[in-house]
Amino acid sequence: MNANTHLLVIRLSAMGDVAMMVPVLLALTQQHPELRISILTRAFFAPMFSQLPNVSIFEADVKGTHKGIIGLWKLHRGLKRQRFQAVADLHNVLRSNFLKLLFRLDEKPFYQIDKGRSAKKALTSLTNKKFEQLQTTHERYASVFAQMGYPVLLDKVSLLQNEPLLGNRAKLIDSKNRKLIGIAPFAAFEGKTYPLALMSKVINELKNNGTYKLFLFGGGEKEKQQLAQFADGKHCANTIGQLSFEEELALISNLDVMLAMDSGNAHLAAMYGIPTVTIWGVTHPFAGFAPFKQDANTLVADRNQFPLIPTSVYGNKAPQGYENAIASISPSLIIEKIVSIVG
Repeated sequence: MNANTHLLVIRLSAMGDVAMMVPVLLALTQQHPELRISILTRAFFAPMFSQLPNVSIFEADVKGTHKGIIGLWKLHRGLKRQRFQAVADLHNVLRSNFLKLLFRLDEKPFYQIDKGRSAKKALTSLTNKKFEQLQTTHERYASVFAQMGYPVLLDKVSLLQNEPLLGNRAKLIDSKNRKLIGIAPFAAFEGKTYPLALMSKVINELKNNGTYKLFLFGGGEKEKQQLAQFADGKHCANTIGQLSFEEELALISNLDVMLAMDSGNAHLAAMYGIPTVTIWGVTHPFAGFAPFKQDANTLVADRNQFPLIPTSVYGNKAPQGYENAIASISPSLIIEKIVSIVG
């Protein structure tokens, strides 16, 4: 490939997996500045990539224009007009595999992520478990580019800079120079969501300390109502429904620490280099989904009490008795970890 190579990178969802691309693409663009990159993903995710040089978004409207086989054929036709030299598929799902078939008919080089499915199956098995650290998702992404001839050194990357606080986001910040703590208490599945009764102890103790300003993150009306009880307008603000995604990223980029589950918000904070404390239930960092360079800030469920953890890669499978394993992490331990970071 020549110095003017244009690469297509495919990663359609989910938000956390897309966010995990950011440190890798930052390293790629910093270490191979001659490359031009287009990312095939949801338009909603575009603000994540606003700081990346020579990177643009090609929208995948998989629920509309690009839905189904005919829609994917239209998508392929539109992508062909962009004149890519090669394709990096960081998703490896049914949709991207159909695109692979079409691109290979065009004799377009197509490189695909190895998700390590067999190793993850062994890690989460309830019998004959092989409990060991697997290759991280960041490393799996980087290996695709290495196969293309563009090795990526993840330990040499400079992460995103904080975004300016303007408009709605500026109104949330007071002028008392308090430490800013983000808390994202929700996840897609119950097995990796810290019980709200316990999280309330974390939130209230940090809020009552008086030296911190808390920002609560989530999505949807139900979660907004659940967190409304904590917002006092002075020490704790509920951001749900108050900010656009771009404004939310700007706020996250100015935090002193983020507390999150094994979920997307953790990866949004980590791509800015924000200290990110994560709480793990039936999932485990060994599956490779820990936020970038945040291994020291992971709090996992007690494996002496729950030795079968991890029981799932995504948090959707928990054997009987493990549904609330995440509660084995005490609120005091979480608070201690946060205070050790912010002081």
